Amino acid sequence: MSAGGGLGVPGRRPAAGTPRPYHFPVFRRRRLACGAALLTAPVPGRPLVSARLILEGGAAAERAEVGGVSVLAAQALTEGTERYSAIELIEATERLGADLHAEAGWDGLSIGLAVPVARLEPALALLAEVALRPVFPESEVARLRDERLADLMQARAEPRRLAELHFLAAIYREGSPYARPVGGLEPTVGRLDRAAVAARFAAAADPARATLVVAGEVEEEAVAETLERLFGDWHTAAPVGAVPVDDRDSVERTFVRLVDRPGSVQSELRIGHVGVPRRIADFHATAVTGAILGGLFRSRLQLKLREEKGYTYGASASFDFRRAAGPFTVRTAVRTDATAPAIADTLAELERIRDEPVQAEELAAARDFLVGVFPLRFETPGAIAAAIGGLVVHGLPDDELERYRPAVSAVTAEQVQQVARARIHPDRVAILVVGDADAVDADLRAAGFGDVQVVREA
Repeated sequence: MSAGGGLGVPGRRPAAGTPRPYHFPVFRRRRLACGAALLTAPVPGRPLVSARLILEGGAAAERAEVGGVSVLAAQALTEGTERYSAIELIEATERLGADLHAEAGWDGLSIGLAVPVARLEPALALLAEVALRPVFPESEVARLRDERLADLMQARAEPRRLAELHFLAAIYREGSPYARPVGGLEPTVGRLDRAAVAARFAAAADPARATLVVAGEVEEEAVAETLERLFGDWHTAAPVGAVPVDDRDSVERTFVRLVDRPGSVQSELRIGHVGVPRRIADFHATAVTGAILGGLFRSRLQLKLREEKGYTYGASASFDFRRAAGPFTVRTAVRTDATAPAIADTLAELERIRDEPVQAEELAAARDFLVGVFPLRFETPGAIAAAIGGLVVHGLPDDELERYRPAVSAVTAEQVQQVARARIHPDRVAILVVGDADAVDADLRAAGFGDVQVVREA
């Protein structure tokens, strides 16, 4: 009979094995005549090639009055060029068996390409066409703008997305780009037009601050020769330098912002404050700390709020690493009657990880998880190119990905506690609740977390 009671169920949880050796693909760096950097990662046996053009300065570099314009510009890039209409561009891409897309984040705007290696050169020509000769058709910009406005309307009807909107505004100072979603809000998105989109892209399209990343079964010299020809005449008339981001925390003391959704049967919770940027000396210890607190299935918050108390189906905590300081956020949704107790238990866990050294078992579990899943993130050339692009966007050294696993494995319990004390501040957090105000307001005030502000959406 087995230890599990005769049903063939093991009596003990299987132990983690020893992680297999892994080395991130070697990539080489050079500079094209136009000024753009080229990073090439030859990956033998991967005939699907990924290429990315990365332009520094994403939504964080926008002027406040055109918030959301970077995302709109990225979406509109593939809607037509001097040579191709939107439909013609799609057809040309499909004939090559390729995927061509553009996107913008907080710290960069990128145009991505995936294509079989045999058709790489004509596909790179399409990427160059989109990057160097976009036309931003007025009708397509208007359509994309209206889609974003409709999406924002939908967001206000979804508790999770509504919580994110209000939480960002609660922790960052007014005027910070981080106080709003990356795609902007209605007051600025509603007045975006072709001129604004074209101007934003022109400001970002500076070859001196651009990087091309190519990963797959390619030869560096052949790729460089093709790109020299395609991007040889790229220049910008008005280069724009880096824009500083106001990432200061506006939370001076703990408070509760209660966004009323009458009749809600559960409360969507966000608890946190401004966190840290990606470029910090204790990044690896911070990653392990986040995993222990709320990044694993058996993290502290998950065990407390889900397994022990039964308040929720899941709880998480994370640092959003950006070039400037992104948010530190605890996320969960709980039964309405558990709103105040769940907040109290969450704050207690934030205190505990600061006050008590983590146990050897949970430290090992967090390190083993991060080390173990790391290679799985880079199984395709697209993932490899994206990871290299992350180094570019955050200004990290070329060996950062190779050093990741040893650095995570070396994190100690003392370092976790140091990070928790330096980076997590339960005495000054914004507590954002989206739920039924009539059902939870009195409990929140009685709990004494801090001032309670009730927001009633129009």
